Amino acid sequence: MSFVQINNLCVKYGKFTAVKNLSFDIPKGEVFGFIGPNGAGKTSTIKILATLLKPSSGTVTIGGMDVVKRQRDVRLRIGYMPDFFGVYDDLSANEYLHFFAAAYRLPKAQRDGVIADVLALTDLTAKRDAQVDGLSRGMKQRLSLARVLLHDPDLLLLDEPASGLDPRARIEMRELLKELRRMGKTILISSHILHELSELCTRIGIVETGELVTEGSLDDIYAELGVMRLIHVQVANASDELLQEIRALRGVSHADLNIDRFTIRIKQEDTSVEVLHDDIHKLGARITMYQAEAMDMETVFMKLTEGRTA
Repeated sequence: MSFVQINNLCVKYGKFTAVKNLSFDIPKGEVFGFIGPNGAGKTSTIKILATLLKPSSGTVTIGGMDVVKRQRDVRLRIGYMPDFFGVYDDLSANEYLHFFAAAYRLPKAQRDGVIADVLALTDLTAKRDAQVDGLSRGMKQRLSLARVLLHDPDLLLLDEPASGLDPRARIEMRELLKELRRMGKTILISSHILHELSELCTRIGIVETGELVTEGSLDDIYAELGVMRLIHVQVANASDELLQEIRALRGVSHADLNIDRFTIRIKQEDTSVEVLHDDIHKLGARITMYQAEAMDMETVFMKLTEGRTA
């Protein structure tokens, strides 16, 4: 059974329908990217999962528990990080986390240790005594993530976690999320920063005007749409003969030798990034660099959507 199950979810605000018959599952330990333009229904769906909003119709369960009927139990299993940071002008980072540790009813004897652990995980130990309102946007986002980790939730609901961050802060947030994935957390990330999600997620769902356009692994979606992957390969023994052999490999639609590397396009339905690596190695290539671009998320998004909002 999937850890998160959403079946025919509808969310209405008066006569306006924000989410229309939305259905998808998230298995335990998976990172699910929830992609869509602003106004597509992402935040409304996350608020349902966070027990902050009741569905107009449909059912949503987390760990087998209905989010409406068992709100208190569900809240012990989830960590919700909204796309904005609350105002806590007069608290230090340490006081902020102690406040929420008490709200989560962590035993007093455990609080200092747990807070030290989440500060270390989010690389904020040096900012323990800093005032919250003096932190940068990126540090506030990491502190917000530290907060939702205090009670060791099974499911993390992250609404635009990289929103408004500078490039360095986005990289730091991405590496932190990768570490949480390695820890086995089930994560739902809502975002419109497609490149970020393509590096993080095991599966994605693309939503537009409150409806799910497609859902699955990136490789499955690439194959379904015929989207090609671009791969850069550096080898110590590049030659025209090796180039011709690469061009003849199954799934390779185009290959060129550009200065210090091969640039190769492959058809996802005929081969994969991993298989191509093995095939090139079998040709006798001494590979020194192998990099698959994740730039095709934008292509997928444009092919599947029409730029509408709900």
